[in-house]
Amino acid sequence: MSLTRVQSFCVSLDGYGTGEGQSHEAPFGHAGDRLHEWMFATRRWRETGGQPGGNGGVDDAFVQLHDPGVGAEIMGAGKFGHPGWHEDPEWKGAWGPNPPFHTPTFILTHHPRASIEMEGGTTYHFIDASPAEALDMAREAADGKDVRIGGGVTVIRDFLAAGLIDHMHLVVVPILLGRGVRLWDGLEGLEENYEIESVSSPSGVTHMTFTRAGL
Repeated sequence: MSLTRVQSFCVSLDGYGTGEGQSHEAPFGHAGDRLHEWMFATRRWRETGGQPGGNGGVDDAFVQLHDPGVGAEIMGAGKFGHPGWHEDPEWKGAWGPNPPFHTPTFILTHHPRASIEMEGGTTYHFIDASPAEALDMAREAADGKDVRIGGGVTVIRDFLAAGLIDHMHLVVVPILLGRGVRLWDGLEGLEENYEIESVSSPSGVTHMTFTRAGL
């Protein structure tokens, strides 16, 4: 069965998935790289960047689950690029000429433009659509595989609020950001719809999985 899933999405102890003051130079605002340092240290991440070494164990095992079985991605305008990117007709995303998605990728934006075919199998489609409408398009493009909801915070929160997430891997990082964009706002009682498990890591992060009850 095709699932709608979130993989390796990181939040601080106080629930922020990004910091305040996002810009071209600071995609996560004042949070910097602190939400993702655990990931950068894994063997899988370093292999992807052509670097030796890296940590194995539970963190690496979760990172390895990020891509297998994914046939399409949905992300928000903020993950695709810096504030104001839509004013630059030449902008092709923050992920370089060969983005790491390698699937049809749907960008939720109020400024649609023509699709862009990138290297490595990624094609960006720019759509102004509700979560349910975007998911229908992504499922068709995924051809039976899973659809990954890639973020940012607001997009994941909207899909959770609409009851559209089947499985979510959330990483709680032991930092306090104090400001930014919070994941959980407006989602009271969400836990009643999911079976929740957690695994602690020597790196200090906690991996939490939310699986829709009954799957």
